[in-house]
Amino acid sequence: MLDRIPDPSPADQPGRPPTTWDSALAAIPAAGNRRAISMPAHLKFFYGPMDCGKSTLALQIDHNHARQGRQGLLLTRYDRSGGPTVTTRVGLSRDAIEVTDELDLRQLVFQHWALGRRVDYVIVDEAGFLNPEHVDQLADLVDDYHVDVYCFGLSTDFRSQLLPGAKRLIELADEICAVQVEVLCWCGRPGQQNARVVNGKVARTGDTVVVADTAHTNDVRYQVLCRLHFRTGRLGEPSLGQQLELD
Repeated sequence: MLDRIPDPSPADQPGRPPTTWDSALAAIPAAGNRRAISMPAHLKFFYGPMDCGKSTLALQIDHNHARQGRQGLLLTRYDRSGGPTVTTRVGLSRDAIEVTDELDLRQLVFQHWALGRRVDYVIVDEAGFLNPEHVDQLADLVDDYHVDVYCFGLSTDFRSQLLPGAKRLIELADEICAVQVEVLCWCGRPGQQNARVVNGKVARTGDTVVVADTAHTNDVRYQVLCRLHFRTGRLGEPSLGQQLELD
């Protein structure tokens, strides 16, 4: 286990004797060593409501980079499967590294470099659930080590409040991109809010994170709503019985 973070600018200190970190960082093949010359890297945040294809896009970007010979890390935080996997609602899945509270994302990349493995980019799914410290670490990787970072996730929780990771990404990201696959509320308006439905009613309190996909349980499920119906708590047109009661 590597127990310290390397000096972010070893080239700026002439005359300094080489360290273990120097040799570890030098192990990257020249074709992938973006730190050898000053090349801009980017921190990008792709956000949207449930079902808009964020995880699918994350896997597509990973595929596209890999086809060009780049090597990266695929990370996730509280995936709907409950495990270290990036899963999509269209059936795609990939093994990933689970981001825990204790994991330092810089150290994770440095460990791969120390083993001679290239890391040209990092993809993080469910990034809205990251701690702010995780986002700061990703920004360090972009600015000091020229590693591209692509984050995907919800921007708000079931209470319509910014998630901690999303808030920090909005503050720091070079680009903030809404995923353009349209998701509709039951009324036909664009879906904006990720409502948690408990026993048939929109929940307003509770834990921010409920691990694993609960879409098929009777007690707890999630539903995308427009702002109006999120605020009023209406989950659909009333049935005939409900209409008679209202009359």
